[in-house]
Amino acid sequence: MRSIFARTSEDGPSVSHADNSEGVGLPHVATTPNFWSLTQPTFRFGVLDEKGPRRTMEDAHSYVFNYDGVHGQGFFAVFDGHAGREAADWCGKNFHQYMLSTLQANPEASVPEVYNQTFHKVDTSLSKISEDSHGKIHSGCTAVTAFLRIEDAEGRQSFLKALPNSPLTPTSGNDTKGAESDDSTSANGEVSGGQSKTSSQSRLKKAFKRFSQSSRSLSYTPRSPLSSSSTSSSEKAAPTSSQHPPAGSPLRRVLYVANAGDARGVLCRKGRALRLTYDHKGTDKQEAKRIMDSGGFVMSGRVNGVLAVTRSLGDSSMKEFVVGAPYTTETELTEDDEMLILACDGIWDVLDDQTACQIVRTIPDPQEAAKMLVREATHRYTNDNITVMVIRLKDVPPELTS
Repeated sequence: MRSIFARTSEDGPSVSHADNSEGVGLPHVATTPNFWSLTQPTFRFGVLDEKGPRRTMEDAHSYVFNYDGVHGQGFFAVFDGHAGREAADWCGKNFHQYMLSTLQANPEASVPEVYNQTFHKVDTSLSKISEDSHGKIHSGCTAVTAFLRIEDAEGRQSFLKALPNSPLTPTSGNDTKGAESDDSTSANGEVSGGQSKTSSQSRLKKAFKRFSQSSRSLSYTPRSPLSSSSTSSSEKAAPTSSQHPPAGSPLRRVLYVANAGDARGVLCRKGRALRLTYDHKGTDKQEAKRIMDSGGFVMSGRVNGVLAVTRSLGDSSMKEFVVGAPYTTETELTEDDEMLILACDGIWDVLDDQTACQIVRTIPDPQEAAKMLVREATHRYTNDNITVMVIRLKDVPPELTS
């Protein structure tokens, strides 16, 4: 199953609509680059997750500053688990590592192609975990990921020097909620602890642990902007250096967003909400047709009467119909781009895109903005786990603070 790729223009699409899975149509990219100055901050970051009314927490998230060893780049991801937390936890620990190794192994490949390969590799690994557990682990997760990349005028990174690819050993970290961090990586996809009481439980734990450790790769540590992890079971990589793009070079910031399922990414551009993802649901006509063409059916908006999303990572028992191919967008950031919101459906079930942007647009601190969105979703009686990331791309416009 091929992934879908689209580019946004400088003007951007119009405000998204709740009854449109894609949100809006995405026109072609602008032809005039919007060059970014090295004197400008790249981003500030905040994240918060809460269990909500559910009995268990099945969300996970990860973020990496100075991603792929380039100062000012960032990787961000939210994973919303179902039928257990194993798939989301594993993705929280490993997805960014899989993508990094794919980037480094395919330096000439486009980022959308790298995303496509990464989603499929992760999906395959989760299926292997399920197979090794003899079907005892069968969870899945939706995913929304964002890669903020620094590029030259040709859309490449010709300014980079070769860096050695030496793997790092992650070390345990404490809670970093609302604090400054010098660590490049935080992933809260920890497996819940506890002593194994049966050989079956031990086998499952070993299978999961083996694949959790199978993809450790290289990550980088900058002097980072605000970073937060809302759980005490975060994991951080050992520090190393990053490259600074040369001063005076015409550079631009490009945002690549990819998703599978109904976790969503929304860009706030001069107060307008621009959806950069596609909601893969059984209620979507295109997705329902794909399911039926594959021999499945959609009943009450659910694939084979079971799963509400039509694309995910994991869900190996339904892989014939519920594919892992992502929807990917490429957006060249402009001075009008204020923030990016990444969140699971615990937010989007009760808040539309435009309302979410309006709520946080005037809040300078992205951590406080994330808290505000979680609080608002709770007040609107969301019935799901909640995870939200706010990546502020520029300061609050002066006219909004006066």
